[in-house]
Parts: sequence; structure tokens; C-alpha cells
Amino acid sequence: MKAFRTIKEDGIVEEEIKKSRFICQIKRVTTEEEAREFITAVKKEHYKATHNCSCFILGEAATIKRSSDDGEPSGTAGVPMLTVLENAGLTNVAAVVTRYFGGIKLGAGGLIRAYAGSVAKAIKDIGIVEVKEQEGIHIRLSYAQYQEFANWRQTQLLEEYDTQFATEVTTTVFVDKEDLAPTLHSLTDFYHGKVEAQALDTRIVEVPIH
Repeated sequence: MKAFRTIKEDGIVEEEIKKSRFICQIKRVTTEEEAREFITAVKKEHYKATHNCSCFILGEAATIKRSSDDGEPSGTAGVPMLTVLENAGLTNVAAVVTRYFGGIKLGAGGLIRAYAGSVAKAIKDIGIVEVKEQEGIHIRLSYAQYQEFANWRQTQLLEEYDTQFATEVTTTVFVDKEDLAPTLHSLTDFYHGKVEAQALDTRIVEVPIH
């Protein structure tokens, strides 16, 4: 599979701009049908809102893109929201920004900043992950060794998965294929050869982007 970036999880972010409420709901989706169902659900939830502007990007190559201004002046909502997703390099994500008008007009520039900013804030608060195939390394450690494990992980910029605590600690890290041998070598050096580690099958992993 081709690696791609998306949001870490679904989420909602709300802010007030010149007395108008802007509520951004953002969701991971994999099909156009799923994206449209999400947008419809948000519109139903906020049926009393002034506007429910939306956009989505789909596909590992981000080839499917749609946006809607939902009654706002053309080009002031949906496209700016979509541009934020594009600039962040995201795909398989849909966003709806609900606006409850507060009585103060923002003008075209203000609307663009508000809608784009709402999506940007949601992405920043929720976080981004890269979804890709990686090679697994299953590691067995004594409890004393595990106390030092985080130090090694941080030097390699790795996350740990499926950690279990029994008579010993077992855990797993995932690396790009070309990094498998160097990572195993680094782990062996760190523990002076006194560590059990073996390569696992390839797995699709979500790597946080900091």
C-alpha cells in the first residue's frame, strides 16, 4: 500500500469569532458514501444552524475532493476548508464547520479565515498520523531492562505496541523495511547483546506525526 496521512481520530473543536459560533467536526472516512452520511448527520444535528459548510478528501493519492459553502458567499468556506486539508497532506477525512451567526458580518476575508482556521485548529488539537506498512520487531525484556527501554525507543523515535507484563515484558516496535536491520543492530548494542528480539510480519501501522 502507499503511505498516507490522516487525522489521528475523530473530533470536535468549537470557538467563537465575533459572536458567531464555529463548530468543526472532523472524521476519518474511507468512501464518498461514508463522507456524505457524516455530513448529513451533522446537518441533522445542527439543523438550526445558519450554515453547515463541508469538505472531504478520499483515496491514498487524495484524488477525490469535494466541498460545499452551504449558503455562504462562493469560495469563502468549503474551498478554504479543503485547502487546509490539502496543505496538511491529509486524505480519508471529512470536515464540517457549523456556524451559528452572532449578528456581526465577517466579510469575505473574515469568513475565509474563520472557516479555514476552524479546520486548522481541529487538526492541530487532534493530531496527524501516517498510515503505512512497516516491519515488526517483537522484543522480550526483563523488568530491569524494560526500565531502560524508553531511553532506547526515544533515540530511535519509535512507539511501542502490544506491551504485556507477565514474568517478563514483551513489546513490539515497527520500522520501515530499510530500517529493520539497523534497528535490530541498535537494540542489540544498547543491551550489549543480552536481549531477545525477532522480526515479525509486515503490518499496517499508524505513526504519530509530531
